[in-house]
Amino acid sequence: MPTPSMEDYLENIYKLIEQKGYARVSDIAEALEVHPSSVTKMVQKLDQSKYLVYEKYRGLVLTPKGKKIGKRLVDRHTLLEEFLRIIGVEEDLIYNDVEGIEHHLSWDSITCIEYLVEYFQKNPERIEELRALKEADELEDVNG
Repeated sequence: MPTPSMEDYLENIYKLIEQKGYARVSDIAEALEVHPSSVTKMVQKLDQSKYLVYEKYRGLVLTPKGKKIGKRLVDRHTLLEEFLRIIGVEEDLIYNDVEGIEHHLSWDSITCIEYLVEYFQKNPERIEELRALKEADELEDVNG
């Protein structure tokens, strides 16, 4: 299994390739806000682990294994964003919260969250009930 740092790289490489058709070291460095030399080192590790094929000055290509994991990581991120949105987390907090928790959840927990999100999407009245509960609690806190 890739480390959390490897996961961040794979997720971003996958997204870049989906958006642009390619991922260069400079694009990855910009997306992750790291130095290009750090990207080169990690890309070499990902190449050794068979997640991608890296040729200096030619770019990189995800292997089938790298594509599968990259897609799964992007899907995990999207799922967790949707979950936090459904349960009423403020929009400006969602991205950082997902970044903070995504590497700390087991795939079993992710699967359970997936079922919960699906349940809420099929039963939108439950989302309204949850939000009403939260609002009532917040009003109680304000009114003392």
